[in-house]
Amino acid sequence: MTRLFTGGWPEFIFHDKETERYIGRVRELFRHLELVLLDDGEVVAAGWAVPLRWNGQIDDLPAGYNDSLARAINVHDAGESPDTLVILAAQVRHDVQGKGLAGELLTALRHLAEQAGWPRVICPVRPTLKDRYPLTAIDRYIEWTRPDGAPLDPWVRTHWRLGARVLAPAPCSQVITGTVADWQTWTGMAFPDSGDYVIPDGLSTLHIDREADQGLYVEPNVWLRHQ
Repeated sequence: MTRLFTGGWPEFIFHDKETERYIGRVRELFRHLELVLLDDGEVVAAGWAVPLRWNGQIDDLPAGYNDSLARAINVHDAGESPDTLVILAAQVRHDVQGKGLAGELLTALRHLAEQAGWPRVICPVRPTLKDRYPLTAIDRYIEWTRPDGAPLDPWVRTHWRLGARVLAPAPCSQVITGTVADWQTWTGMAFPDSGDYVIPDGLSTLHIDREADQGLYVEPNVWLRHQ
């Protein structure tokens, strides 16, 4: 599982301090919402989700990935009944991608909501091609389509083919900070001056403040809703 997820995400994603605050309890409380897809006993895909309350309106959406973690825990601690499943990760092993496993995994995750009686399924999706356009605002990027009308982004398109539709951009899904040395380690780059930098696998730019010895990266995602 660790190898599977590590291989599909940039190093800096694993250094989000907000995620570190919540992930331990999330794994404990919602382990029943983690799924693995097996082929002859080998893990070929895996995903997980959290339950929370959402009234179906855009202005009530979580801010993104981290806010979904926080809201799920708050709903649990308040003793409230969830009504929405939020799919937070779905990863297919690199060597078996392109065989329809992502669709199988997402369908299985959606069934968790059906089994629990939750009427809504949403996802803060990390667009896989956005790192090629880090200077483009996420709200503009999600409007890009292919000639056939399908979303340009292949991961968004996978969800779209399963019936999901774009709800809204999530421009501040994660906020990741670290020292200049941290970011040099995470990206393999040097940052001689303060300013904004395009970084490997970054969906937006990294802002470096040499005087404060800090790098700030804000990760944009896209909210999708499944039928």
